[in-house]
Amino acid sequence: MRIGILGGTFDPIHNGHLYLAEEAIKKLNLDKIVFIPTYLTPHKSGSKITHTEHRYNMARLAIAGRSAFELSDIEIKRKGKSYSIDTLRQLNEEYGRDAEMYFITGSDALRDLDKWKDLDGILKLSRFVLARRPGFVVEGSMPGFVILDIDAKDISASDIRRRIRDGLDITGLVPGKVRDYIETNRLYKG
Repeated sequence: MRIGILGGTFDPIHNGHLYLAEEAIKKLNLDKIVFIPTYLTPHKSGSKITHTEHRYNMARLAIAGRSAFELSDIEIKRKGKSYSIDTLRQLNEEYGRDAEMYFITGSDALRDLDKWKDLDGILKLSRFVLARRPGFVVEGSMPGFVILDIDAKDISASDIRRRIRDGLDITGLVPGKVRDYIETNRLYKG
């Protein structure tokens, strides 16, 4: 089984995440994508992050009805800082050693790779997939990494949160059910 792992803060999950997952399934011939909301992101310490319950619920709504998409709460249940190596080790035990793991992230992650816990271990447990994002150039080949060329959507969660604070429309940036959830729960208002 070929499994894509797409972790993130998902604060909120948006159409860029979903497009990335859909393209990864097609271009990497994956059987499924597992979305994993973080509990605490190690590289965003000091940032205010929306409660895990809301981020998990928004991700659940966003992927509903898509049979190749799954949602996992393993990092939320584990609590503490969400290190990718710990998650991959746990998934490796859960799915077995025959499963091929594809750890998917945006090319913007390159700027912080030197801060990642046990990058060598991550590369041993998974294929590390870098999806090109607007404004973050990946030059040449990188041993151990797979470059995923997609027409990435220039959507960011921080811009969505800013738009909501400023009273601007977010239609088309997030799935409708996620937009409704944000409005109902008055998220990102200030």
